[in-house]
Amino acid sequence: MNAETLGNVQVTWPDGECINLPTLWLRDVCPCEECRIAQTQEKRFHLATLDSVSIETLTVIDDLLCVSWAGGHTSQYPRAFLSGDHARATPRWEPWSDDYSPAYVDFASFQANDVCAQTAIEEFLRSGVLILENAPTEEATLELLAKRLGPIREVLFERIHNVKVDPNGYNVAHTNLGLPPHNDFASYSWPPSVQALHMLANEASGGRSTIFDGWGLLEEFRSDEPGAFDVLCRVGVPFREFDESNETFACEPIIRLNAKGELVIFRYSNQLMQVMNPSDPDTAAFYDAYYKLSRRLFDTDKVRRFRLEGGQILIVASHRILHGREAIDDAGYRHLQDAYFEHDNVRNMLTVLARSHD
Repeated sequence: MNAETLGNVQVTWPDGECINLPTLWLRDVCPCEECRIAQTQEKRFHLATLDSVSIETLTVIDDLLCVSWAGGHTSQYPRAFLSGDHARATPRWEPWSDDYSPAYVDFASFQANDVCAQTAIEEFLRSGVLILENAPTEEATLELLAKRLGPIREVLFERIHNVKVDPNGYNVAHTNLGLPPHNDFASYSWPPSVQALHMLANEASGGRSTIFDGWGLLEEFRSDEPGAFDVLCRVGVPFREFDESNETFACEPIIRLNAKGELVIFRYSNQLMQVMNPSDPDTAAFYDAYYKLSRRLFDTDKVRRFRLEGGQILIVASHRILHGREAIDDAGYRHLQDAYFEHDNVRNMLTVLARSHD
């Protein structure tokens, strides 16, 4: 049987349950030590080494499937292995409920207590937001979060970014103006996926922090405006951020989906958007969709407003959550530092914590 024409094989267990298994998959996942490196559990066998794949005999003995392959190889598969879901289970994101408010967790407990950290990370993966309180107010405290969030994702400009009202600052965060909903570094082809904003001191009035459930909004928009949603998935938008020493630029759609059509990135930064080509027919379609989405964003009930006080760290899943700031009313001392991490590393930490408990 030629590998290109192979289909499925049907297996019937002694209790009558039937399952259909792709033949090539069955050969590829053989768990024997000839096909898999016992020390590392990595695959040793590669399908490409076979000219063809065919089964000579297939036998069920209790809860064990035995397969003899053409060419002499034999495989044995426990029923639990064939019936199991081998995808890594992590908490699924959930849109905010009407009464959602961010979870507050003690900084020292998050750092020192594995059970507290596991619970907090699970909440972060579901809601996209976590606030740590009672944190030190020394500069570079964000470096300590590498223990739980993984290493800092370095970007151009500064490893840990200082945000103060500064007449020489290179972006709007250094003014006292309000910041509309956005995520940072839309000008990167892969923007940082976690952002931590640490308030060292906040003696100014105004300047409340804002957070928005971007993915929750997008799912509603997809349902109500499927054509406009598709345009925002398809049309590339130029984004640029720069100073005297650095320049970052990316031309990417506002919405990125994975192969299953699930949300991956909501890239939204009005202040970094560059001028699009008006003669491109996609530009008019984009702006129609962008206007509809932006109107919803500014009218949405998916915003939460709160004052971030000294010693508090706001952590957001920045491919999902948009953040912003109301205008700062006076010149009272206000110093915030932010740094970036990666969502993959946070999920890894949850796996490590769960495994240590097991």
